[in-house]
Amino acid sequence: MVLALIKLMRIKHWVKNLFIFIPVFFAGEIVNWSLYPPLIKGFLSFGLIASCVYILNDLRDIDNDKLHPKKKLRPLAAGLISPSAAVVACVVLFASGFLLAYLIDLKFCLILAVYFIMNLSYTMGLKTVPILDVIIVSIGFVLRIKCGSVLADVALSHWIIIMVFLLALFIAIAKRRDDLLIKETSGIDVRAVSKIYSKEYLNNMLAMFSGIIVVSYMMYTLSPEVIERMGTYRLFYTSLFVIAGIMRYLQLALIDNNTGSPVELLMSDRFLQISILLWVVSFYLLIYFKDLVIFQ
Repeated sequence: MVLALIKLMRIKHWVKNLFIFIPVFFAGEIVNWSLYPPLIKGFLSFGLIASCVYILNDLRDIDNDKLHPKKKLRPLAAGLISPSAAVVACVVLFASGFLLAYLIDLKFCLILAVYFIMNLSYTMGLKTVPILDVIIVSIGFVLRIKCGSVLADVALSHWIIIMVFLLALFIAIAKRRDDLLIKETSGIDVRAVSKIYSKEYLNNMLAMFSGIIVVSYMMYTLSPEVIERMGTYRLFYTSLFVIAGIMRYLQLALIDNNTGSPVELLMSDRFLQISILLWVVSFYLLIYFKDLVIFQ
């Protein structure tokens, strides 16, 4: 029962909430340890509310999930947890998540409320509206970095907001494509909005947004505002790893047809893991060790 409840909460998907820490990283304050206590509490609070949303979504989609090759293994669809028990868990998560958020910071609590209401609307019907469905998912990630900015009291560059939104949109589109592939092999519409999308349309969207993301990142690294704040113009070196990561994700989506779960993909694909690690390390070195001879 406990393991089923943990699976129901989708705790492994809390990795998405690490976006809360992104503003600190891009602000060059990653070694300012005094900023982390509120961020860690915010991460926990956001995770509790996100889990509440996941359960609400599973409750509403229980019948469709039973037809999905992977989602049928979820606790509710598999019958491991009763709907009534799931409702109780949802109420507990909602109350504890918002109580913690209120105690941390009122503005953070309000942003979290916007996230919850938006995702509740998504669960109750907006996810069936094409284009709007992926936009709502993407805005959720923007709200995560906004929470991090508020909790750490650091400025959030408009470039970061743009890139996070575009990246989230790119991944959401890849997931919609995966739903179409499942429909092709099983004949089952695992998501109502899949009836409206086509593979050709989604392929074109992936190609378009991958290019926009790379260009936006380069413009961010070369913007006078960022160069002045970071104290270096060499951040564009890190574009190499962004390009490699995007190319790999496109390969997984268009050739391997494997983009159903971004979290599982990130945890299993070594190329993506290494690309992200090298991006983080290179970005860190260029900010905090810019006076090294190698960067002269």
